[in-house]
Amino acid sequence: MFHENLVSLRKINQMSQEELAEKIGVSRQTLSKYETGEALPDIEKCKILADIFDVSMDDLVNYDKAANGLGVPPKGKHIFGMVKVGDKGQIVIPAKARKVFGIEPGDNLIILGDEAQGLAILMEKNFLKLMQGEE
Repeated sequence: MFHENLVSLRKINQMSQEELAEKIGVSRQTLSKYETGEALPDIEKCKILADIFDVSMDDLVNYDKAANGLGVPPKGKHIFGMVKVGDKGQIVIPAKARKVFGIEPGDNLIILGDEAQGLAILMEKNFLKLMQGEE
């Protein structure tokens, strides 16, 4: 997955292999080996790559585009997968999303909508802070 993510991110950011190689301090040939999966960068180079592309190191290395249907998300942004709306309008929030955002049973969530942009789900406590101008 790493090499596929690297190629995708480089192309999305319209960088040549030469440009990216220079930014991370390796030769174009070494970068080419990263992109073909023949070699892996050390942890320092991975951190630099993640910073250049504004993605998490975990997503750079492990993100599975085939499973999620979209490219690597920017740092702090998440794609948790797709959920199906039940007969009564209920959805199940994926476990990883609940863990990342600390959502516990019994928590109140605020659903906001914009007809042009879609829906947003906020934790009640965060929404109240936002409305009070604390964040």
